[in-house]
Amino acid sequence: MGVGVELTAFFSGGDGWAQPWVLDVGLVESLRFGPPAGHTDLAVAIALTRLLHHDFVSHGTDGKGRHLDDESVLVVVKAHRAVLERLALKPPTWPFRTFDGPRGFGAYWRDNNMSGSWKARRDCIEQLLGPTRDALEDLRELEYERRFTKGPSGSFKNLIFAADGAKPQIVLRDAVNNDVEIVRHADSCLVFTDPLPPHGLTWRQMVAWWTKNHQPDADESSAADALYRRLYRSLDSPPEQLLMITYCARYAEEGGFALPALIPQVYLHYDPYTHKSGKQSGALYRQRMDFLLLAPDRSRIVIEVDGVQHYSRKNPPDEQGRVTHTAVPRLYAEMVAEDRRLRLAGYEIYRFGGWELAQPHGRQLLEDFFSELLARHEKPTL
Repeated sequence: MGVGVELTAFFSGGDGWAQPWVLDVGLVESLRFGPPAGHTDLAVAIALTRLLHHDFVSHGTDGKGRHLDDESVLVVVKAHRAVLERLALKPPTWPFRTFDGPRGFGAYWRDNNMSGSWKARRDCIEQLLGPTRDALEDLRELEYERRFTKGPSGSFKNLIFAADGAKPQIVLRDAVNNDVEIVRHADSCLVFTDPLPPHGLTWRQMVAWWTKNHQPDADESSAADALYRRLYRSLDSPPEQLLMITYCARYAEEGGFALPALIPQVYLHYDPYTHKSGKQSGALYRQRMDFLLLAPDRSRIVIEVDGVQHYSRKNPPDEQGRVTHTAVPRLYAEMVAEDRRLRLAGYEIYRFGGWELAQPHGRQLLEDFFSELLARHEKPTL
């Protein structure tokens, strides 16, 4: 039985493990580039994890029932790594890749005092693959919950953020695939190009992306500092800066790198029909969010810091040089209309007035808010 048939049986709830089969090397190698038709990366990752766990445990105990040999297990490990990376999960770090030989599992257990214990060898494999299996089960549970809960509509494909110069100009390069391209001022913003995890986007994952694309030789701490400084430069107002400083201070605490990343100045959409152009038919009034969090429970959390420009117009200075503002009901109406649209799309929106954050208690207000917010959106327990 080819591995494709075996995987099909597993996906559909069958067992298939007791049946003899041979590895379809071509199929397994193709998994590095995408799942087979009719299957998902999550289903493939679960099957490959189960296969590797089964075969290494079998080799470390009675040696019976193994499906792979030293050559084919290398193919499976490579496919396993690629599929997990597409799911934005960290692949296991293997101290061995084969069953036999000087760098195989057998040599490893002999060098690590496991020769007389099947249990020790099983525990070794569990330590390697158990976290991956548990993470995949979490994702499967989230997929299950999606069928019965009203989560955010659609999925992120283009994350453009933190512009610190001229506004990027964006075109829809391929309307069929929803591929966008920044045609001007691309150097002023950041574009997250890694797969966006269904279980949220952590600060550690953001730092890993930054390291890979901008500082390949930096250690995690140095890369995190550089990324934070780059994000901070995209902020203009002291209240926004205070909000980012307050939240990002949590990264330095124990477990802080596992917190959702606070992403500033995220482009929600690009509207070529600007108000200045006079082409206002169908124009979109809010083109970017002040801050975005992608939480572990799949929530998309928007945080806005409202300055006076959100609801009023500046008047010319009076004779004494004083600047006043006049309330404009239309601006407020446009703002709350956009909030309604985002909420109906599944976003959570929280607003702060710039004035309240400028008060002496502003930082404490933010600390209390973030503590409650993160507690509310913790990773679901199974």
